[in-house]
Amino acid sequence: MPGEIFHQSLPYKLILASASPRRKELLTAAGIECEVWPSTVKEWQGEQESAEEFVRRIAEEKANDVLSRLSLDSPRAVLGADTVVLADGHTLGKPSSAEDAGRMLRLLSGNEHRVLTGVCLLYSGAADGSRPQTRWQDTRVASTTVQFLPLSDQEIMEYVATGEPFDKAGAYAIQGRASKFVESIEGCYFNVVGLPVSLVYQMLQRLNAALRDTGK
Repeated sequence: MPGEIFHQSLPYKLILASASPRRKELLTAAGIECEVWPSTVKEWQGEQESAEEFVRRIAEEKANDVLSRLSLDSPRAVLGADTVVLADGHTLGKPSSAEDAGRMLRLLSGNEHRVLTGVCLLYSGAADGSRPQTRWQDTRVASTTVQFLPLSDQEIMEYVATGEPFDKAGAYAIQGRASKFVESIEGCYFNVVGLPVSLVYQMLQRLNAALRDTGK
């Protein structure tokens, strides 16, 4: 498979700094193999920090956190990511309770919202006697616009009762039961699932080109 050839030619090991099974599944389905090292970074948004700035910073912190805990006896590339939903000026992460999930879904009901994912690809080449350690970083933010159908209180209550919203930014899974609530989407579908795979692929290509240019 082309994806397997792409992975086998990588001059480094790719590490996913996330415990999200969806992100791992998306990469694997695209033929991009990786190891999983969950980050320990706490996600908090500063009072003056925009949603874009927030996901960018958290993605970078996750990648740096995992890289700092890895053995650098061989080249490593760490992929950090963070996803939030921006609705009516509110930044929505994962709901903390059933009540919080209901609040988020009421904000989404009948309205348009944006799904933002910050992605950071951080590379570190191993040092040896002839050359110092090398570092390379690329951080980007993907945005997808989603329009929800109007939801009744009964629909929201029944959906929350399934348990599906609780580990999802914005309290819904577009690939799950909430698919019936989505009227339209503009942008990358996989970004809403949790990782903009095409963007990640392009970032990996840029890293590979940079390594070829420097002869690493």
